[in-house]
Parts: sequence; C-alpha cells; structure tokens
Amino acid sequence: MRLFVGLGNPGAKYQGNRHNIGFMVVDELARRHGFAPWRRRFQGETSEGTLERERVILLRPLTFMNDSGRAVQEAAAFFKLTPAEIAVFHDELELPYGKVRVKVGGGIAGHNGLRSISAHVGNEYRRVRLGIGHPGVKELVHNHVLSDFAKSERPALEALIDAVADNAGLLAVDRDSNFQNKVHLTMQAKGFTSKDDNGVIAKPSKI
Repeated sequence: MRLFVGLGNPGAKYQGNRHNIGFMVVDELARRHGFAPWRRRFQGETSEGTLERERVILLRPLTFMNDSGRAVQEAAAFFKLTPAEIAVFHDELELPYGKVRVKVGGGIAGHNGLRSISAHVGNEYRRVRLGIGHPGVKELVHNHVLSDFAKSERPALEALIDAVADNAGLLAVDRDSNFQNKVHLTMQAKGFTSKDDNGVIAKPSKI
C-alpha cells in the first residue's frame, strides 16, 4: 500500500495557486485512474484506488499547508505505513517551471508543508518536486507561490499534470527514475522543451 499526498491550501481562494499544484495532481490522478469518490477523514480528504496492482490512498490535507503533517501522520498511523511508503507531491521553487524531480529525504528548502510532514512522520519520505520556478528575489516568493498560474503557463501546466498522472503507477512500484524519464519525454514530445527568461517551459519558437 502507498500513500500519495498532494499539498495545497483548501478553499476556492487558493484553487489556482502555484502552491496548490500538489492538489491539482492528485485530483487528476484520481479522475484519470477511476479512483473512489473523495471522502472526509484524517483532517483531509482521501480517495482510494489501484496503480500497477498496488493499493494507493490519495490524501489532500485540509489543515492548510503549514499543518499538513497532522493529516499525513493520522493517515500513515491508520494504515500502518512507514515514511518509505509515502510520496508527497508539492510545488518546488528551485526547479524551472514544468520540470519534475523525485528524491527521498533531504532538505525542505523552506517549504512549510514539508517542514510539517517531516516533524510528524520523519524525513525519509519520497518528494515529487513539481517545478514552479523562482521569482528571482526572495521578497517576491510569498506572492509568487500564492498567486495563480498565468494564462501563458496553463498549457505547460496541464501537460505536466497529465504526464504525472499518467505515469504515477511507476512511483507506486518504486520506479522513480522511470517516472522522471517518462514525464520528461512526454513534455519534450509535446514541445515544452526550452526555457524563457522566467524559467517557464515553453514551446520552441518557429523560425
């Protein structure tokens, strides 16, 4: 069994925020793979299904980002899961927009959701880092993560979410490198391969 956690803030006000890309991914994962309807428990919402013959619980904490660890701890304790069986999908400032990387453990890079989860369940869980780019100046970070994706970013965002949801089964069976490669190749095939000055994955211009 695996616990896949999507990080975000609850409520319509935050729905389109860059900080909510984790929610967006697990929502699409549930829809695409025919998971059960969402239901309230563990201070969040869960949906259950199967990926690559592995039972997967999706969790959206509804505690707000800074307290995400409380929901994760409750779910992990109920299902008797170790940190190694938990994967957290979250926004990552240090990756160019549209990129994805997977790692186990490591630092939290100032991410309050990760800080809370590490405090409650330990640090050795899998992080699926979804690039949202850095605004370039530390003082702009707060507004950047809590602002909506721009209209120009939506095509790459949708392509990334689709690619992550399509290939999430590889994460359920510990094939992290294959997952990363599949997502990268999908983005490349759709033309999202070059970076503009803001670190946004953009379709290459036609000459």
